[in-house]
Amino acid sequence: MLNALDDYPIHQTPEPVAVPATSDHDFYDRYWFNGYNDEGSHFFGFGMGLYPHRGILDCHFSSRVNGELQHCFYASRRAPQERTETEVGPCRLEVVEPLRTMRLIIDDNPSGLACDLTFSTRTSALQEARQILWRGTRRHMDNTRFDQFGSWAGTISTPDGDIDVTGHRATKDRSWGIRGVGERVQLGAPKMPGGIFFLWAPLFWDDHVTQAIFFDGPDGQPHCREAMRAPLFDGPGDVPAELADVLTHYAGAAHRVDYVPGTRLAAGAEIDLLELDGTVRRVVLEPQMRFHFRGLGYLHPEWNHGMWKGDLAVGGESFDPDELNLLALDTIHTQQMVKVTDGERTGVGAMEQLVIGPYAPHGFADWFDGAAG
Repeated sequence: MLNALDDYPIHQTPEPVAVPATSDHDFYDRYWFNGYNDEGSHFFGFGMGLYPHRGILDCHFSSRVNGELQHCFYASRRAPQERTETEVGPCRLEVVEPLRTMRLIIDDNPSGLACDLTFSTRTSALQEARQILWRGTRRHMDNTRFDQFGSWAGTISTPDGDIDVTGHRATKDRSWGIRGVGERVQLGAPKMPGGIFFLWAPLFWDDHVTQAIFFDGPDGQPHCREAMRAPLFDGPGDVPAELADVLTHYAGAAHRVDYVPGTRLAAGAEIDLLELDGTVRRVVLEPQMRFHFRGLGYLHPEWNHGMWKGDLAVGGESFDPDELNLLALDTIHTQQMVKVTDGERTGVGAMEQLVIGPYAPHGFADWFDGAAG
C-alpha cells in the first residue's frame, strides 16, 4: 500500500502513509473553501474529501449569485491508492505550493458548472483546538482543523453565465480525523443522537482576520469555544512560515443569535471576543445572502460525504433556496455572508450555522422546532 508520499520522512506510525492510525470507518481527510465578494451578491464553495476505510474520494462545488438559484456540481469515485491523486472525474485540486497556493479546475460537465481558480493565502495557517464530541463512550467526532484566509483569481462558468471571481475573499478549511460520514449502519444497541449548536465565523477586517468557533451541547454547555486573530498580509510571499509571532488567541468568546421566526436561521448575531486584559470586543454580524451546505454534500440525501456512488459518478442540481423548508435535515446547515462591525472598524465574512435538536439557551425544545415569532 505504498505511495509517493512514503518517500518523504513524514510517517507518524509504523504503517505506510495510506494506512490511517485508526480503523474507525468514519475517518476522513478533507479540503474545504468558500469565496465571496464584498458586496454580498456572490458566494461559492468547494469541498473534497477522502474516506480511506470507505474507499471513496468525492467532491462538491456550488455557486449562488444575487439571491437566485444555487447551482451544484457533485462527483464521487473509488479512492485511488496514491494520496497525491486529488482528481474526481472532471474535477482536480492541485497543491501548487503547500500552505500558500492551490488551484481548482472543473472541466465542462453536465451540471453546467466549471471553473479554473487559484487560491492564494493572505494569512498563516490558524490551527483550531482539537474538537472532540462524545456519543456514549465513543468519540463521535475527533478532528484537527486549520484555516487560512486569502483571495481568489479566475473564472466560474455557471448556467447563468461566467463570473470573474478575481479579488473575491477566500477561506480555506483543512481538516482530518473522525466524524459521521456516508451511509449510517446500525451496530448493536441504538444510541439516541445528541443535539448540537455549531457556529463558525471567519471574518476579514482591514489589516487582520478573526476566527471564532463554537460547539455547544443541548443545555449550552461549551464543548469547544475558541477565538483567535492574525495579521492579514498582501499575498503568499509576505506570509511568515512561523505562527508564534503572528497568531493571538483570545481569552474566551461568547455568542448571541437572533433567529428568523419559525426557523433556525440567524437574522443577526453578536460575538464577544474576550481580550487577554479582560476587555471585550463586541462584533455585530449582519447577514446578507445565504448559501445552503446541501450544495456541498452536507446531509444531502444522495450526495452526502463518503457515500458509495460507484467507481465514478458525476451529477448536479439547481435549487431555489427560497423554496426550501428551512427546518429540514438537509437544508438546516447554512453559511451566510455577513457585514461586521465592532463599533470602530467594519469588515466582511461568513457565518456558518448548524443547530439540530434541543438547545435551551435559544429556546429550542425539540429536534426541528423553529424560533418563536
